[in-house]
Amino acid sequence: MPELPEVKTTVRGLKQVLGREIEDVWCDNEKMTKQDYPDFKKQIKGKEIKDARRRAKFILMDLSEDKTLMLHQRLTGHLLLGKWERKNGEWVAEQDILNQKVNGYLHLIFYLDDGQMLVLSDLRKFATAELWDTKKLEKSDRLQKLGPEPLTEDFDLQAFKDALKRRSAAIKTILMKQEVLAGIGNIYSDEILWRAKIHPSTPTNELNNEELKKILKEIKSVLEKALQKRGTSIADYRDIHGEKGHYQEELEAYHQHGEPCSRCGSTVKRMKIGGRSAHFCPKCQPE
Repeated sequence: MPELPEVKTTVRGLKQVLGREIEDVWCDNEKMTKQDYPDFKKQIKGKEIKDARRRAKFILMDLSEDKTLMLHQRLTGHLLLGKWERKNGEWVAEQDILNQKVNGYLHLIFYLDDGQMLVLSDLRKFATAELWDTKKLEKSDRLQKLGPEPLTEDFDLQAFKDALKRRSAAIKTILMKQEVLAGIGNIYSDEILWRAKIHPSTPTNELNNEELKKILKEIKSVLEKALQKRGTSIADYRDIHGEKGHYQEELEAYHQHGEPCSRCGSTVKRMKIGGRSAHFCPKCQPE
């Protein structure tokens, strides 16, 4: 699932469609819109794209007439920008890279007034697109229950401690809870804890001040570096031009089980914590 760096990279790419008008919508999986599809289509046609922003793992596209399109890419979804046409029952893009298999699962298309198309490619069809009144969305539980954004200036050690108050589950699990901290998932929680030398199953309420400082430092460092590398592309994630991110070249823990730890040479292990896989070095990250 795309996490903060991937979603932020996508949002940065969407800045080039600001000012464009959505002329039409096509969808072959109406469940994606989470509301009556004919009404969704009617309301969104003719709207101008005013802004693109991110909250946690949500892409928020502010439209004219105080509407916001909220997109969640889920496990395998990603937005693409280009031009496609239907040939022999398949969508074919002008740009070769957009014809790669991973970019070919088109299920939702927004036709823009400059001839380009903003499309959602999603192998597993779990992604969602919801049209909201902007003010209602901002006040809704969907956004209000989300935790703080980790890359903001005011997310300091005290803010981190406040977010972790009364939390006793494994730190790996807690880092991925969106109501605790917004935007971190399986990939970056593994990387953060490897760099901080903290075992992923450590109870959050047993972490001391120095350990919390290390984790906070690595949260900011890992996410910033991943943003610079335009995200992690192990399976489905691509930016809006169909290009891979490059942070997978920096991974030290995630999906490295069975490989030697680059820091000490021990074998990276994998275990289940709260139903999710955690990758760690048993020597560098002792229990």
